[in-house]
Order: sequence, then C-alpha cells, then structure tokens
Amino acid sequence: MIFRKEDIIVSTISRILVPFIQLYALYVIMHGHYSPGGGFQGGVILGASMVLLLLTRGYDEATGKVSENTVTLLTSAGVLIYAGIGLLCLFFLGNYLDYGKLAALLHVNPARARSLGILGIETGVGIAVMAVMYSIFLDISTGGVLPEDEEEQ
Repeated sequence: MIFRKEDIIVSTISRILVPFIQLYALYVIMHGHYSPGGGFQGGVILGASMVLLLLTRGYDEATGKVSENTVTLLTSAGVLIYAGIGLLCLFFLGNYLDYGKLAALLHVNPARARSLGILGIETGVGIAVMAVMYSIFLDISTGGVLPEDEEEQ
C-alpha cells in the first residue's frame, strides 16, 4: 500500500499558481486573433494547469473538480462550437468558416463579424484541446484503469 504524504510547500504553491496559469491561458485564447497564440496554445496551457492540479492534489480531488464525464462533454462542446460556427457560415450562403457572412446574424459589420467568428473558433479549439490534454494525462496516470473499475473486480 502506498501512503501519499502531502507536501505543504508544493500544495500551497500550486494552489497559488493554478488560477494565474488559467487566467494567462484565457488571455492567450482571447487574444489569439490579435497576437501570437490562440486556441491551441491557450488550451495546452489550460490543460497543463489541470495536470498540475492532478499532480499536486491527487486523482480523487482533481476528478472531484473536473470529472471524466465533464472532460468528455467539454471535448464534444469544443468540437461542436468549431463545427457550429462553420455550419452557420454555410447556412448564410458563405464558405465554411467564412465569418463575414455572420454579419447578418450578429448585426455588425463584416470586419467585426470576422473578428467575433475567429474568437468563437479559438474558444472552441481551446476548450477541446484543454479537455483532450487532461483526458490523455488522466489515462496515462491511471494506466487506463479507473478506480471504479478496480472495485468491480
């Protein structure tokens, strides 16, 4: 049996750093259409903050905050946001991801519609990447066997 001794320094530093890391990740996602960065980079940073939480707090507490089912829903939601914005552009007789066609729906000029469309795409990609990165790390850290699977045997 392995006893986990919690290190108060590591726990305190991660508790302080995780909100700032997540805030920076959101900054990278939200400013991805103006500057370097975007959905993928911000999603990886957001996923890394979740991995830090998992490493310092343990599996039970980390999955208590964000469960496996929530991760699955977030992955699907990110992909649906991306695909949904593209399909909206098709619906308004434009090409896939032709954000200028969303001007009629958003009641803004085409330049502003392009900016908002890109922001929506970056948000969807960020959510999907964060959830997939966290899911991959959960699978690696547990060897693909969840605690509830061990109880059944």
